[in-house]
Amino acid sequence: MTYAAGSEFSGAIDALNHDWGGYVIVDEPAPHVRRITLNRPEKRNALNHPLRGAILGALYANDQDDDVHVQIIRGAGPSFSAGYDLGGGNEGHEYPFYTPGGEGQWPRHVTEGWMSIWDLAKPVIAQVHGYCLAGGSELATGCDLVYMAEDAQMGYPAVRFGVPDMHFHAWFLGMRRAMEMMVTGDSVNGIEAVAEGWANRAFPADQLEAETLKMAERIAALPPEVVQLNKRVVHRQMEHMGMRAGLRAGTELCALGTHTQAMAEFVANSQSKGLTTALTERDGKFGDYRTTS
Repeated sequence: MTYAAGSEFSGAIDALNHDWGGYVIVDEPAPHVRRITLNRPEKRNALNHPLRGAILGALYANDQDDDVHVQIIRGAGPSFSAGYDLGGGNEGHEYPFYTPGGEGQWPRHVTEGWMSIWDLAKPVIAQVHGYCLAGGSELATGCDLVYMAEDAQMGYPAVRFGVPDMHFHAWFLGMRRAMEMMVTGDSVNGIEAVAEGWANRAFPADQLEAETLKMAERIAALPPEVVQLNKRVVHRQMEHMGMRAGLRAGTELCALGTHTQAMAEFVANSQSKGLTTALTERDGKFGDYRTTS
């Protein structure tokens, strides 16, 4: 539900939605709360270049709006996001922002993009349901707060053929769980993600939207200038402990991972048999993700 906003608000939202070409839908479900919905439901919100650009563009525009105190990111359809688009969705599209080229450009590019959410003044909440995989989990990690459906799945199945772009797991889930996820590609559900420390809270799926909005309204009720300072309080401490430097260093390992035999075989399989078949063969022995009956 969206509260009745005035014409000034409606015009600003209409402009935002026009700017992002339908890849995201922006609305205001409560006073001072701006919500961004990823809008590729038929692709489980796979993150192609235009969608990534629309997400970041909408976030930046909202952050500059004095009427916005907090933002929510969610996904349309059955999932938050199943990860980066590996199925040709980037053909004909440039990267949405400049990142210096050379070896490792891609992991540097996406990591810099999601970590830029840390630098926004106002808190950003990830509302996670369904699959939140690979690049989708990176997007959610870049947000300040994460609320999940109890049956949502956060994982990085791409470790079954490569190396992650953004190495957040050890920071948020601890060494043991991070190691297990990195060497299996297994996921955690919302309840487990809260217990391990990646997410804030988990709710039954039919309550997730209302509970997330309730938390956003609590944040929006506080003086925005104080909230902005206290957002930085947490992030600056993580940066002094080395998190940001660690994530940046990890992009070089991702670049090395692109030269493995496993990666070459997966790419060849995708090209010869199609992406769906390649992913099904990748996960079939584990009985999860798209192979779950």
